[in-house]
Amino acid sequence: MNEYSFNKLQKRIRREAGNAIRDFGMIEDGNRIMVCLSGGADSYTMLDTLLYLQRVAPVSFEVVAVNLDQKQPGFPEEVLPGYLDSLGVEYRIVQEDTYSIVKDKVPEGKTTCSLCSRLRRGILYRTAQEIGADRIALGHHREDILETFLLNMFFGGSLKTMPPKLLSDDGRNVVIRPLAYCKEADIKAYAAAREFPIIPCNLCGSQPNLQRQEMKALLQEWDRKFPGRLESMFRALGNASPSHLLDHSLFDFPALVPGDSVGAETEVAETASVASGFGRPAEAVLHRF
Repeated sequence: MNEYSFNKLQKRIRREAGNAIRDFGMIEDGNRIMVCLSGGADSYTMLDTLLYLQRVAPVSFEVVAVNLDQKQPGFPEEVLPGYLDSLGVEYRIVQEDTYSIVKDKVPEGKTTCSLCSRLRRGILYRTAQEIGADRIALGHHREDILETFLLNMFFGGSLKTMPPKLLSDDGRNVVIRPLAYCKEADIKAYAAAREFPIIPCNLCGSQPNLQRQEMKALLQEWDRKFPGRLESMFRALGNASPSHLLDHSLFDFPALVPGDSVGAETEVAETASVASGFGRPAEAVLHRF
């Protein structure tokens, strides 16, 4: 990648992250952000972007990188400390043998994602309390959000996905996803250009027949055959009309009467830009979160 292309890519990722942070109120003055660093392209890019925003943003916030060493066989435990030491970033390595628990509890041939994620989430929530963090930053990107939406719709019978900002079940942790607007392809290209020391996940990433992998393949096929479809799907997640769905807990259908403008039948609207910051000038990104 030449310097011009790299600079465009870097600016785009920083702009989209800044827009997401502002649109969803992810970061406020004085926040202490626990950046969950797995060793994958997404988390490296998130840390890199937050460190940049920390330098230029109009609000002051702290960044603490946290890695959960799950004791997977062959995990190169020296890589992340060495990288973080080179940056001079505050960090903590949490060592918990969740690998053995997952392998013991999950029957051979079954996917490990559900149990692994629950264990990991509990440990990270606890760690956030221990280090005094009031934000937990995860590196999920646009495709992760779309895949989760399809998984919930096809297999869970619900219309929901990973929100860019979430209050945990216990009400003690706020989870944020600064890369929510960023494309997976951009993140991979950026990580390759920056030559981040990528650590693959051998526990879950190599499992065959994962439903999420099926959704990823479906989205990739759509993106290849129908350019713009993923962008339209993503905009739709921020442009919901409860009166035109079937959830009577969100909209009072029995109360509809003639002359009521709310819930009135409308034509299919032209695709509109959700308030996501797409297309905003770069200089507007860091004006304020």
